[in-house]
Amino acid sequence: MGSNNVIFLEVLEWLDDTGQTLVRRVPEGGSGEIKYGAQLTVRESQAAVFFYQGKAYDAFGPGRHTLATANVPVLTKVLSLPWGFKSPLRAEVYFVNMKVFPNLKWGTMDPVAFKDKDLGLIRLRAFGMFDVRVVQPVLFINTITGTQGIYTTDDIGEYLSKIIVSRFNDLLGESLDTVFNLPGKYDLLAGDLKKRLQEDFSRYGLGLYNLYINSITPPLEVQKAIDDKSRLCVFDDLNKLLQMKSAMAIEEASRNKGAAGVGLGVGAGLMMPAMFAGMSGRQAATEVKCPGCGRPSPENAAFCPSCGYHLLIFNKCSKCGYNMSPGAAFCSRCGNPAAQKPTPRKCSRCGTENLQESVYCNQCGEKL
Repeated sequence: MGSNNVIFLEVLEWLDDTGQTLVRRVPEGGSGEIKYGAQLTVRESQAAVFFYQGKAYDAFGPGRHTLATANVPVLTKVLSLPWGFKSPLRAEVYFVNMKVFPNLKWGTMDPVAFKDKDLGLIRLRAFGMFDVRVVQPVLFINTITGTQGIYTTDDIGEYLSKIIVSRFNDLLGESLDTVFNLPGKYDLLAGDLKKRLQEDFSRYGLGLYNLYINSITPPLEVQKAIDDKSRLCVFDDLNKLLQMKSAMAIEEASRNKGAAGVGLGVGAGLMMPAMFAGMSGRQAATEVKCPGCGRPSPENAAFCPSCGYHLLIFNKCSKCGYNMSPGAAFCSRCGNPAAQKPTPRKCSRCGTENLQESVYCNQCGEKL
């Protein structure tokens, strides 16, 4: 509508067909000639602000209002000055949508820097949604809308998103030490972020009703590091389980007085460490020379993998019980001397030294 055309307004109302319009000016193209006694209809979810010569004179709540001095006292002086209460008034009405606008999006356009105590400086992306509502119509029009004929959520959504991201960056640095602790903290972070944003939004006459964090995503290489750490935790638990089962098998074998039980204990002692070594991919321990056959054996093994010689007969620390290397005189952990050597039982057939409580030779099976 051209600026030279005069619009005579007798009925003023507005219905939002899009569901995304915050403010609509009537008439949209500029001021109109509002007749004395014109009818203004405001819906339950609306507020109407009357502007004259660029200044807000009154705000109308839900209902039907007659624009006359008897019903709108604040207009008495304005209407009476130039036209004697009966001439048209050149003014405009801003209808403000007071409903809650849900599901507005916010997110980081570019990754934000975050100093992780475990991973160092990394970059994160964050996305979420929020619900907003106009709570002070005049303040919102004067600070945000201005003279625009129509103002929608698309016009303000990007700006509000930038405010949220700015506050989110500060909050993340203060509330989180590492992304490994991020799971389970989304609601807590969202609540703290909402509190910080309330004052920012209120400056524009807006109320922040809800705010949600949908995702906080590190780069692919950081995600891989998180997955690797999770796998290591699984292996650590598996290591403890295998060590426990191996110890139980050796203890059971030592209580068994039969040759079959001794053989079972030897097999369990050899099999369990080998299984764990294959699963975890760790390097084997430092090797030592077996006193029985002279071949290399793992430093802290219970039995020689070549001949089955019981390597822990003489290498227990007298203080902490640490399994020392065969032939060691002092403990490498606490520095105390090895335990006093028990008297071994020699096999009459092959000469192999066996535990004092052994019934059968660990080497050839001969009864001792």
